[in-house]
Amino acid sequence: MNSLVELAGQLCKILLPIDEEVFYGDPSSNVAICTLSSMSLLKEISNSDLMTEITLVGRLLSENKGIDALIRHVSKHPTLDTIIICGMEVSGHRAGHALFCVHKYGTDEQNRIINSVSPDPVLSVSKSEIQQFQRQITLINKIGQTSLEEIRSVMSSQ
Repeated sequence: MNSLVELAGQLCKILLPIDEEVFYGDPSSNVAICTLSSMSLLKEISNSDLMTEITLVGRLLSENKGIDALIRHVSKHPTLDTIIICGMEVSGHRAGHALFCVHKYGTDEQNRIINSVSPDPVLSVSKSEIQQFQRQITLINKIGQTSLEEIRSVMSSQ
């Protein structure tokens, strides 16, 4: 099954290339924004003045490699303490839901995200990296929110 998922992922990269992944703002900020699969929101934020208030904005498309990359980034940036999760979920993958599950419950003995409804929520990061992520980060759930003005209001309440 995993080789089939890998093949599907490679086909998606070829057929639906997505260049935009991460846009960097103020490196001294402690807040990041994740737009899940909302690429237009990602571009809108990256071209807005919000970039002066956040360390980065990026996307999250998968419940495994994407979350692994996010957790690894957090472990290398100890001043980052808040991530606003907004935008629309990837249909079927539910990467945002999986991210909240790993933050709350962690992973089981097979490195599967506990309580995730995603099809392949298996991580490669270590238990200690997950625990650091859980201690260090506050996740703000705005899944489904695609309005830049609404995200601005979340930022102003931080």
